[in-house]
Amino acid sequence: MTETTHQQSPRAGDGDRSPEYRLAQNALQGLRQDLFHDPFAYRPMGPRPADGPLLRRLPGRMRTAAERLPHAVVGAIALITLMVGALSGSEPGGDGRALLAGLLCAVPVVVTLSRPVGAFWLSLAASPLTALFNGGGGDWPWMPGAFVSHLTVLVVVALRTRPRTAVWMWAVTAVYAVFGDIVFGGSFYYSNGAPMLVLSAFALLLVCLWHVRHTAQQEVTAQQTVTAHERSRRTLLEERTTIARELHDVVAHHMSVVAIQAEAAPYRVENPPEELERAFATIRENAVAALTELRRILGVVRAEDYEAPDAPQPTLADLDALLVNVRDAGLTVEKVVTGAVRELPQGVELSAYRIVQEALSNSLRHAPGASARVEIGYVLGGLGVRVVNGPMPEPSLVKPSPGAGHGITGMRERVAMLDGGMTAGPTEDGGYEVAVFLPVTAVNEGDA
Repeated sequence: MTETTHQQSPRAGDGDRSPEYRLAQNALQGLRQDLFHDPFAYRPMGPRPADGPLLRRLPGRMRTAAERLPHAVVGAIALITLMVGALSGSEPGGDGRALLAGLLCAVPVVVTLSRPVGAFWLSLAASPLTALFNGGGGDWPWMPGAFVSHLTVLVVVALRTRPRTAVWMWAVTAVYAVFGDIVFGGSFYYSNGAPMLVLSAFALLLVCLWHVRHTAQQEVTAQQTVTAHERSRRTLLEERTTIARELHDVVAHHMSVVAIQAEAAPYRVENPPEELERAFATIRENAVAALTELRRILGVVRAEDYEAPDAPQPTLADLDALLVNVRDAGLTVEKVVTGAVRELPQGVELSAYRIVQEALSNSLRHAPGASARVEIGYVLGGLGVRVVNGPMPEPSLVKPSPGAGHGITGMRERVAMLDGGMTAGPTEDGGYEVAVFLPVTAVNEGDA
């Protein structure tokens, strides 16, 4: 199956058109699209968003009612327009013509709820009809009811569409006002075309400014959402890079032990078989190759300012030294160890140490002067870690400092790497608690 693309050749004379001609052509296309293309299409007005600062504070039923507040306002204006149109004729409210004139004024306002562009054309068409029914009225081209109706329709439709549509509606209104004054304005002693154009221009200008401000707010909100997402993603990548750098030393240590043991094993056996020597040689070669690849990986994830640690990575055996440093910094902390203390995989102990370290740092940063408690539980199937701090004392001379938000993210990454579970959140007394479980798979001697 083949697909053939045909390039449409430009029409003769398009390249010779002046910029003014193309500008006018684009303007006419905009006018046709905004006011003439399917003007009576069904576009119902939706409920007011309930996420505003005022609506969020209202109870459930009142919030639901407030969501329909724009519809109620339009309905109230339509009722007022009906009354003004019926009571402003030559015989106010005295015959059916006055009531019909009021209905002609009110219908376009109601139609703005479902067919906004069509309501504009209805309002424009109802203006001369209202004047005809009112007979002896002295206003032209808008009777009082038609004046209120058309001004309301312009504002509501402009709110529901876009600024370009508002400009076109005002332009058509101006053409109608000038045409009505020139052709039919002689029998009327007062023309309200100029007041209509001035008031509508001022109202539509305010609506357009609202549109611009609303669009700018939406763009700022979208940009802030993207920025927050990118910041969270960057934080996550930074934490994963830090964890990878730390685990490099752990894995490299184990691979070095494998390589040394594989090299020394043949010398511990008298007259080892050739197959055994080749097997140990292969193990050593693979271990050395793995170490080489680890160094390359570390080079990729290492930052420009990264310095390789001189000491081995810490474990739970170094936790007492950490608590001493934290106490010197002003945090009262106690440690409780439960269960049978045993040696755990180095990656588990490193993660547990870093989690305790970060939790205590958060306590120092966010609750200066509070006390903390570190619980280490050696349980069947894993290691439990719980760090909880009390509320900050009041009054406190030291104010809490905001963090970068990396702490909790780094903890969760370490726990997720080990397929563990973690909960973090405030306590009932105003403190904060971090609880972690790191699973450790038991190795049977027969499986070793």
